[in-house]
Amino acid sequence: MLSRRARHLCFTISSSFLGAACALFSFGAYAAATVKIGTVIWIGYGPFYVADQLDLYKKSGIKVATQLFNDPALIPPAVTGGSVDGGMVTYDQVISSVSKGSTMRVVAPIDYSNGGDAIVSTKEITSVKQFKGQKVAYNPLSPSDFLLSYALQSNGMSEKDVKPVNMSPEGVPAAMASGGVKVGVTYEPSVSEIVGMGEGKKFHVVFSSKDAPGLITDVLVFKKEYIAKNPGVVKALIQGYVDGLEYMKKNPNEAAKVIGKVMGISDKEVLEQMTGVYNMTFDEFPAVFEKSTKTTSLYGSGAVISKILKSKGEIKTIPKTEDTYDDSVLKSMGAK
Repeated sequence: MLSRRARHLCFTISSSFLGAACALFSFGAYAAATVKIGTVIWIGYGPFYVADQLDLYKKSGIKVATQLFNDPALIPPAVTGGSVDGGMVTYDQVISSVSKGSTMRVVAPIDYSNGGDAIVSTKEITSVKQFKGQKVAYNPLSPSDFLLSYALQSNGMSEKDVKPVNMSPEGVPAAMASGGVKVGVTYEPSVSEIVGMGEGKKFHVVFSSKDAPGLITDVLVFKKEYIAKNPGVVKALIQGYVDGLEYMKKNPNEAAKVIGKVMGISDKEVLEQMTGVYNMTFDEFPAVFEKSTKTTSLYGSGAVISKILKSKGEIKTIPKTEDTYDDSVLKSMGAK
């Protein structure tokens, strides 16, 4: 399954830059007290980039080293297998891994898509209900699939009401420009590209991740065994995120330069990309673990994602939501 993070990587960093990024985003030298984290380059991970570049982990007394992956689908197996201690992944990856026996657990949310993913259509289609009978271009078993399924479900419809066209998000703009499809699901910067076609008179956003906050969520994960043995390390990682986010809020322009340096893009591009994601504050963390049907809760988003994964054969059984997270460290930090 090709995740949105892998595809976004193509927009934010060239393959020739990967080596430089690995060296730049190294989180310190390897040592006995070092925690190794698997990740990809992604705008939502900005607080961690800031924490590293400004040495905000220093007060915790730990060293953090990252392993940069080209394909985020490889991170869960790396965490499960122990080649990295923890990782930054999307929640659907956690559900899939746990259903197959992994003891990987979410210790904290990081960010969720906030308009960065969207369903775009021709102007004459003004509602999701009008998707009925239409060809819809999207990538199966991806965040685009989850967003479309949620939009259809919210309008009393299902995938059976549309004609799926298997397509990568990068291919959607060309398909819509040629008239091959009238509805497509993609993410930024493709969304803006499509909406801007024909001087902005041909296409528009009908439904976006703003309408389903939390459905597409990035999370920090460790195996439950690691959490039990190293709660202080997990706490330090979470605190680094909190401190990094606080710096970003107080110094947006300076933070954009720091993040841009890591991602290999301009500070202007950083600020533009940040509008499509929402980084949760420490005070907002507890709501993510509450039993709720809201998509901002793992229970709510997990129900939608699990149903899709099972219906398409990605998983055989749906794990209990309680088996996908461990908020014990957050509680020890005062989260209520």
